[in-house]
Amino acid sequence: MTDPTSAAYQRRARSFGARAKAYAEHRPDYPLPALRWGLPEGAARVLDLAAGTGRLSEGLLALGLHVEAVEPDPEMRAELTRRLPGVPAHAGTAEEIPFGDGEFDAVLAGQAFHWFDLDRALPEIARVLRPGGTVVALWNHDDESVPWVAEFAQLSRTNSSTRWLSQCPELPPHAAFGAYQREEFPHRQRRTAETLVETIATHSHLLTASEEERAATLERLRRFLAKNPETAQGEFDLPIVTTVLKAVRS
Repeated sequence: MTDPTSAAYQRRARSFGARAKAYAEHRPDYPLPALRWGLPEGAARVLDLAAGTGRLSEGLLALGLHVEAVEPDPEMRAELTRRLPGVPAHAGTAEEIPFGDGEFDAVLAGQAFHWFDLDRALPEIARVLRPGGTVVALWNHDDESVPWVAEFAQLSRTNSSTRWLSQCPELPPHAAFGAYQREEFPHRQRRTAETLVETIATHSHLLTASEEERAATLERLRRFLAKNPETAQGEFDLPIVTTVLKAVRS
């Protein structure tokens, strides 16, 4: 796993705020079966950690849960509040969570766990969880078992790209948690060629690329989608897999 304390990694981690509105508009949500699988029985109060613009919070609200959000980036936090005014959005990080001990039934992080300094974050997450609560890490990734999706993913790579599997690690064991369980859930997002390109443009490897590389990559993707039979005519479904890791607080 890439060192989350490195300068390059931190630059990518901080790159999203300038595109907060686009992030909210174009990033996919999370399937409700994946959220239900991650939650402990009787969950009522949950924390969306590194909540971004609230894509994960939306699903948690749909399950009838009380959601608190923690997000370090002020622009992302402002967009979350604009879109979900009923979700309290707090400044904070996974390494310094602004809540007391045992306040939550579950702590969930969507598309974010790979940015955490886990040596500091896991004890903090354990601290704010009640015994029997769960820590849940979710990642959406394109289903590259579909040939055109695999080709598109290859074309989208830049000099700073990493394979998604390196961002969806086997999380390290911690004395406060039981063994991690892992499940995958099929998902899809309704797209057009332009909205799919806009989604890719919100990924950190493009946000931190040079203007020349960014423009060339996005143009390459537009040309591919215009010629590809599955994506050339209006709307289409983008196949996604949602991978979920969970562990129970002892």
